[in-house]
Amino acid sequence: MSPSGRRQVNSPLRQGRWTPWLYLAPALTVLAGLLVYPVYQLGLISFLEYTQAQVSGGEPTSFQGLGNYAELFSDSRFREVLLATVLFAAACVAGTLTVGCALAVLLTRVRAVPRLTLMLAALGAWATPAVTGSTVWVFLFDADSGPVNRVLGLGDFSWTYGRMSAFALVLFEVVWCSFPLVMVTVYAGIRAVPAEVLEAAALDGASQWRTWRSVLTPMLRPILLVVTVQSVIWDFKVFTQIYVMTGGGGIAGQNLVLNVYAYQKAFASSQYSLGSAIGVVMLLILLGVTLVHLRLLARKGEAL
Repeated sequence: MSPSGRRQVNSPLRQGRWTPWLYLAPALTVLAGLLVYPVYQLGLISFLEYTQAQVSGGEPTSFQGLGNYAELFSDSRFREVLLATVLFAAACVAGTLTVGCALAVLLTRVRAVPRLTLMLAALGAWATPAVTGSTVWVFLFDADSGPVNRVLGLGDFSWTYGRMSAFALVLFEVVWCSFPLVMVTVYAGIRAVPAEVLEAAALDGASQWRTWRSVLTPMLRPILLVVTVQSVIWDFKVFTQIYVMTGGGGIAGQNLVLNVYAYQKAFASSQYSLGSAIGVVMLLILLGVTLVHLRLLARKGEAL
């Protein structure tokens, strides 16, 4: 084949390779403006000395290198908040997935009217703004006039006074507003499973738990991956619920999580560089968790 013929064959192939990117270009441009540039600015500020003095122009901005990160990880308070955030996020993710998956299975077992009622109630919780939902939960569990304490006979017990009870109260609210996504997504996945598979499991005498563990879970693994990663990201960066329900982090900061701690450093203390460093640490942790999860699935041969 002549060189000119080879060019005629390869030219359409090269054009075909770039066609998807041309279609994606507008969306990628918007994402670059909304995500890449702010992340770049976040990382840049984390390497500078950037406080109120630099913002007002009273002092010049200086490059600190990894100094802000060294100061951060040498702070016992930051390590304590980091551990609390990891444990709190893990509990929220476990609770959200458990409640969401259990209700998704329940939706397949009830009739149309109860199913519709449950779906509408769940979607109502999902659509409620975080500030509104947090305020309502604070009222429900109020020590003086909250109906929950009256029903449970707890008297004037304050849920937000103790560290563990305050975290538990916020956990309940986070699970309440997060489980609908898991429920609806997993329910749609269960409906897509062929009925013959479930009938075969029932004929073999498999219990509901065994059917879920040995039949549905392997088939729903890609869906469970998506909702798990989303739950990890959302619950790890919880801010509104903690800030509203515990009054900015609880008594003496006993209920601080990383997002609230970064807010306090950046805006309450005007240490913008330290607040940015905390944001970068959170970003790296979430990226690491996501990549590890994807890598484990790839080793098992799952389609991503």
